[in-house]
This record gives sequence, C-alpha cells and structure tokens, in this order.
Amino acid sequence: MQNESLLTRTKKLLAEYDLHAKKGLGQNFLIEGGVLKKIAAAAELTPTDTVIEVGPGLGVLTETLLEQAGKVIAIELDNHLADILKTRFAGVDKITVINDDVLKVNPADILGKETNYKVVANLPYYITSAVIRHFLEAPVKPNTLVLMVQKEVAKQITAQPGEMSLLSVSVQLYGKPTVVGKVSAHCFYPAPNVDSAILKIAVYPRPKIETDDITGFFDIARAGFSANRKQLVNSLANGLKATKAEIIPVLEKAGIDPQRRAESLTIDEWGILYRAFKK
Repeated sequence: MQNESLLTRTKKLLAEYDLHAKKGLGQNFLIEGGVLKKIAAAAELTPTDTVIEVGPGLGVLTETLLEQAGKVIAIELDNHLADILKTRFAGVDKITVINDDVLKVNPADILGKETNYKVVANLPYYITSAVIRHFLEAPVKPNTLVLMVQKEVAKQITAQPGEMSLLSVSVQLYGKPTVVGKVSAHCFYPAPNVDSAILKIAVYPRPKIETDDITGFFDIARAGFSANRKQLVNSLANGLKATKAEIIPVLEKAGIDPQRRAESLTIDEWGILYRAFKK
C-alpha cells in the first residue's frame, strides 16, 4: 500500500539522517500519499506557478510540488532538515531552500520580480494563525493558500455569521476559505492528538473592506470579540474602554442592533461598523 511505503520511506529517511520528530517544532510527517495528491490538486498547480512551501520537512510534499509547479521556494526553520533538503534536491534548478523563520521572511524579498504565487504548507499547528496572517497581510499576497491545519481551526476559519470569530473575520476579509478534505491523525508520523483538514483560501484581488487603516478595522473587530458571547454593545464598551452610552449611537448609525453578538455580524457589517466609528 502507498501509505505503508511512504511510512517506511519516512522512517528510513529519519534513520538515515539520524533524525526524530521535534515536538517543540510541531513536526508531524505526512505519510499518506492520497493526501499529498489532494493538497496538490487543491492548489491547481501548473508549470507556470511559483509555490512557497512552508515547513517542507523531509521533502515528501516538495517532490509532488516539483512535479507540477514551475518553481518551489521551500522555507524550513529546522537547520538539519534544511541541510537535508539542500542535499536531496541538489542539482534541481526548480527549487530554492531557505533556512529561516517564515514569519521573518517577506515574500517580496524571495520572489524577485514574480508577484503571482501560491502557498502550500503542512503547518506546525502552533503557528497556523500567524502564518496565515503573515501572507494575507503581506504587501505581495499569494493568490491561493492550501494548508494543512487542525480540523477545529478549519471549522473556525470557514464559520458563517452566527458562529464567526476574530480568526474567521481576519481570514474572510482577504479571501474565501473552504475545507477541501478531512485528514485523520493516522495519516501522520508520529500521529498528532487531533485530526486535521486541508484548507484552501482563494485570496481576493482586494480585501472585502476597502481601508487604508487596517489596524483601525481590527481594533474594532477585536473589541467586538473581547467579551465572548456578550451583546455587542457590552463587548465593544469593554474592548474600547468606553461607556454603553457612547457605543449605542454608533451602532444605531451603523444600523446594527446593540443586542446582537459579534459572532452574528457579516464581514460587510464589520466594515459598516468600522466606518461608523471612524466618522
């Protein structure tokens, strides 16, 4: 079976290079070939595509990306793994391995003149939100992100009004997220404690809310979610250090019932509310 062969191959690579998965870096190696194909299919790669792969690990997914994309830029934090990747893919012109923290890498600096790119990643779960934000807020944004994330995180990101969170607002402001498929913990070595999901984010040409003050927008959204499951008037007053008497007129000007809860607002309504506060 392909699953068994990939597991065997992963174990051999780990043994060959005297490696073990580092729990502190959230390293869990994907050992299910079918999942690799799903990730690549979701990215809809072509020979003209440039892909930034985050956390390539042993390079198993990297091989699949190299078969379909025109260029792969692999960013690996672990020094040892980065050296292994450089050795494994020595002589392959289509790949560049960067040994660095992805959160410190400006996409524009590594892409050169290329501005059209995709991000594919089997992310360590502890940096999922930070990495998504890093790329969605970058001056040069990807047109697509395909990410392996915790199943619950994927559920939060794709939530609809009624179950929205600051995370779902933060992502859906910039793109449309969909769950491509669910992935069992048994598809990894070693197996994590939770199941995962393949998340695809189709990035909009422009954010849904046009503003030159994105920090101000998120100040309002963050305040709205500052008191979980509370009425919006209370959570905004709490988050903005204001009185209810100051908040209510702004909500009314925005046409939003003060008794609604933050999780019920759409992205467009957050935009209307932000503009009402700005005025």
